Amino acid sequence: MIMFFEYNWQVREEWFKWSEECSPEELARTREGGLGSILRTLVHVVDIEQAWINGLQGIPEFHYNFEDYLTLDKVRDLSRSCRLEVEPFVRNWSEELKDRKFDIFTFGEVMHHVIAHEIHHIGQLSVWSREMGRKPVSANLIFRGLAHS
Repeated sequence: MIMFFEYNWQVREEWFKWSEECSPEELARTREGGLGSILRTLVHVVDIEQAWINGLQGIPEFHYNFEDYLTLDKVRDLSRSCRLEVEPFVRNWSEELKDRKFDIFTFGEVMHHVIAHEIHHIGQLSVWSREMGRKPVSANLIFRGLAHS
């Protein structure tokens, strides 16, 4: 489980780096599908990760307002601060937690959903990058040094 969160965090950081070569207008440009823009998509994956993981920790659900994160630097800072909140829970994951109930779901279902959710949106970013004539961030799990996780 931890390896896939580390994978998502690595790939997200690579998308931030990729985004540095885009103008602010290009990052905010309305696009077909997904959350409608690169910036909105990046905010969304951070927001959903923190909302679900905080929920598992008993922290009341909270969602960030996209209008507060209209620059790449602000989104990157949000990602890093949210990661500080969720990473201890992720790193302390144990198989004993997977069947614990969370509303109508299990903790394991929620964790897998969070992982799959970000991977889904990373695919959307890849489509948009190709539409822009740019090479997307590699989605390859191999060679990321995550086998230890």
